[in-house]
Amino acid sequence: MGTVTTYLATIDGPDRAALERVYAMAQEMVPEAEEGTSYAMAALIYRGKGLIAAVQAKKFLSIYPYSGAVIAANLEAITGFETTTGSIHFSAAHQLPDDALRRIVQARRAEIDTKAR
Repeated sequence: MGTVTTYLATIDGPDRAALERVYAMAQEMVPEAEEGTSYAMAALIYRGKGLIAAVQAKKFLSIYPYSGAVIAANLEAITGFETTTGSIHFSAAHQLPDDALRRIVQARRAEIDTKAR
Protein backbone atom coordinates (compact mmCIF):
# COMPACT_ATOMS: atom_id res chain seq x y z
CA MET A 1 0.00 0.00 0.00
CA GLY A 2 1.19 3.49 -0.82
CA THR A 3 1.16 6.44 1.51
CA VAL A 4 -2.12 7.91 0.19
CA THR A 5 -3.86 4.54 0.47
CA THR A 6 -2.55 4.09 4.01
CA TYR A 7 -3.64 7.60 5.02
CA LEU A 8 -7.14 7.26 3.55
CA ALA A 9 -7.62 4.02 5.49
CA THR A 10 -7.45 6.11 8.69
CA ILE A 11 -10.39 8.34 7.66
CA ASP A 12 -14.05 7.32 7.85
CA GLY A 13 -17.34 8.36 6.33
CA PRO A 14 -18.06 11.36 4.13
CA ASP A 15 -14.65 12.93 4.78
CA ARG A 16 -12.91 9.87 3.41
CA ALA A 17 -15.12 9.85 0.31
CA ALA A 18 -14.38 13.56 -0.28
CA LEU A 19 -10.63 13.03 0.03
CA GLU A 20 -10.74 9.92 -2.17
CA ARG A 21 -12.51 11.99 -4.84
CA VAL A 22 -9.65 14.52 -4.90
CA TYR A 23 -6.99 11.84 -5.22
CA ALA A 24 -8.96 9.84 -7.79
CA MET A 25 -9.51 12.86 -10.02
CA ALA A 26 -5.86 13.91 -9.79
CA GLN A 27 -4.69 10.35 -10.50
CA GLU A 28 -7.00 10.17 -13.52
CA MET A 29 -5.61 13.45 -14.86
CA VAL A 30 -1.97 12.62 -14.12
CA PRO A 31 -1.76 8.81 -14.33
CA GLU A 32 2.02 8.82 -13.96
CA ALA A 33 1.74 10.41 -10.49
CA GLU A 34 2.69 8.06 -7.67
CA GLU A 35 1.72 7.87 -4.04
CA GLY A 36 4.27 9.31 -1.67
CA THR A 37 4.86 11.97 0.94
CA SER A 38 5.57 15.67 0.57
CA TYR A 39 5.92 18.08 3.48
CA ALA A 40 4.94 15.21 5.82
CA MET A 41 1.57 14.78 4.06
CA ALA A 42 0.34 11.84 2.02
CA ALA A 43 0.47 13.12 -1.54
CA LEU A 44 0.56 12.30 -5.19
CA ILE A 45 4.07 12.89 -6.49
CA TYR A 46 4.76 13.86 -10.09
CA ARG A 47 8.29 14.13 -11.45
CA GLY A 48 9.62 14.07 -7.90
CA LYS A 49 7.47 17.02 -6.78
CA GLY A 50 4.27 17.19 -4.76
CA LEU A 51 1.34 17.37 -7.18
CA ILE A 52 -1.48 17.49 -4.64
CA ALA A 53 -2.33 16.45 -1.10
CA ALA A 54 -5.78 16.27 0.49
CA VAL A 55 -6.00 15.97 4.25
CA GLN A 56 -8.45 16.06 7.14
CA ALA A 57 -8.04 18.71 9.84
CA LYS A 58 -10.18 19.16 12.94
CA LYS A 59 -12.60 21.67 11.40
CA PHE A 60 -12.22 21.18 7.65
CA LEU A 61 -10.60 19.28 4.81
CA SER A 62 -7.75 20.86 2.85
CA ILE A 63 -6.21 20.57 -0.58
CA TYR A 64 -2.54 21.46 -0.93
CA PRO A 65 -1.35 21.96 -4.51
CA TYR A 66 2.14 22.84 -3.20
CA SER A 67 2.03 26.19 -4.95
CA GLY A 68 0.71 29.55 -3.85
CA ALA A 69 0.85 30.64 -7.49
CA VAL A 70 -1.57 27.87 -8.51
CA ILE A 71 -4.03 28.94 -5.82
CA ALA A 72 -3.69 32.63 -6.69
CA ALA A 73 -4.21 31.93 -10.41
CA ASN A 74 -7.43 30.02 -9.71
CA LEU A 75 -9.11 32.17 -7.05
CA GLU A 76 -12.05 32.97 -9.33
CA ALA A 77 -12.75 29.23 -9.67
CA ILE A 78 -12.78 28.69 -5.91
CA THR A 79 -14.88 31.60 -4.65
CA GLY A 80 -16.82 30.57 -1.58
CA PHE A 81 -13.90 28.52 -0.23
CA GLU A 82 -11.46 29.67 2.41
CA THR A 83 -7.89 29.76 1.16
CA THR A 84 -4.44 30.37 2.57
CA THR A 85 -1.33 30.98 0.51
CA GLY A 86 -0.84 27.21 0.31
CA SER A 87 -4.21 25.53 0.86
CA ILE A 88 -7.88 25.45 -0.02
CA HIS A 89 -10.34 24.47 2.71
CA PHE A 90 -13.55 22.58 2.01
CA SER A 91 -15.87 20.04 3.61
CA ALA A 92 -17.54 16.81 2.59
CA ALA A 93 -20.80 18.77 2.34
CA HIS A 94 -19.23 21.65 0.35
CA GLN A 95 -16.65 20.17 -2.02
CA LEU A 96 -14.72 21.91 -4.75
CA PRO A 97 -16.53 21.67 -8.08
CA ASP A 98 -14.99 19.23 -10.55
CA ASP A 99 -13.94 21.98 -12.95
CA ALA A 100 -12.14 23.92 -10.20
CA LEU A 101 -10.33 20.82 -9.00
CA ARG A 102 -9.33 19.98 -12.57
CA ARG A 103 -8.00 23.50 -13.12
CA ILE A 104 -5.89 23.27 -9.97
CA VAL A 105 -4.42 19.88 -10.87
CA GLN A 106 -3.74 20.98 -14.47
CA ALA A 107 -2.06 24.18 -13.30
CA ARG A 108 0.16 22.33 -10.83
CA ARG A 109 1.12 19.74 -13.43
CA ALA A 110 2.00 22.50 -15.92
CA GLU A 111 4.05 24.28 -13.25
CA ILE A 112 6.04 21.11 -12.49
CA ASP A 113 6.53 20.41 -16.21
CA THR A 114 7.78 23.94 -16.83
CA LYS A 115 10.30 23.81 -13.97
CA ALA A 116 11.52 20.38 -15.11
CA ARG A 117 12.58 21.72 -18.51
